[in-house]
Amino acid sequence: MYKRMNHRVGLETRRVTANLPVKLVDDACQVTGKGITETLVAGLERVRRSAAAAKARALKGKLRLAIDIETSRERTRH
Repeated sequence: MYKRMNHRVGLETRRVTANLPVKLVDDACQVTGKGITETLVAGLERVRRSAAAAKARALKGKLRLAIDIETSRERTRH
């Protein structure tokens, strides 16, 4: 696996080769208004967020929280 540091964004990057449908890539780039790399990064981030949201949904009803809504709404004023 080949990795390198992308100095523009300060993140470690990986060069990949993939066979992607041309129309799908073109349509996605048109929607984002960005280039191929930026569009793919946006798509991968969306996949990651989707997985995190699914994990959070799986917790629904499993956490017991004792929160006093009225206390949490109070704000101290200076």
